[in-house]
Amino acid sequence: MTADDDDRQRSAEDDMAAEWDAALAEQDDDGAGEQEAPEPPKTKPAGRASGKSDSGPEKARLDPLKDETGDGAADENRNLDVIMDIPVTMSMEIGRTRISIRNLLQLNQGSVVELDRLAGEPLDVMVNGTLIAHGEVVVVNDRFGIRLTDVISPAERVKKLK
Repeated sequence: MTADDDDRQRSAEDDMAAEWDAALAEQDDDGAGEQEAPEPPKTKPAGRASGKSDSGPEKARLDPLKDETGDGAADENRNLDVIMDIPVTMSMEIGRTRISIRNLLQLNQGSVVELDRLAGEPLDVMVNGTLIAHGEVVVVNDRFGIRLTDVISPAERVKKLK
């Protein structure tokens, strides 16, 4: 490398540093100076011997990604259509109890098992084992059914998962 090449490289680096300084100053003037701005890249020119060591790699600042696809509602509806026909298991729970195997084996016709719920207390409506609502028993055309009295919000369901 000749002295002219070395001078050109230094000049190019100085120009790049000046451009970075101007861009950072402009950013501060626009009111965006609250965010930490990246420093200009530091390069060690070839052929320049200096006793200074680099402090390590510079951290890059990345801006958050933005959805620029346009209408997200159409994509959401398309995604929901895919799962609409998936079958799930829905069950109603009257109550629960813990019983030893000895007592379980002693049960026979006419035995009464005490549950952890009071009479008139709402039933739990479960979908795939997840509580989604509370309800009460109704009889419709000689069949049992359940009338939903309280539906658990999706936010509450997520809280219970954690």
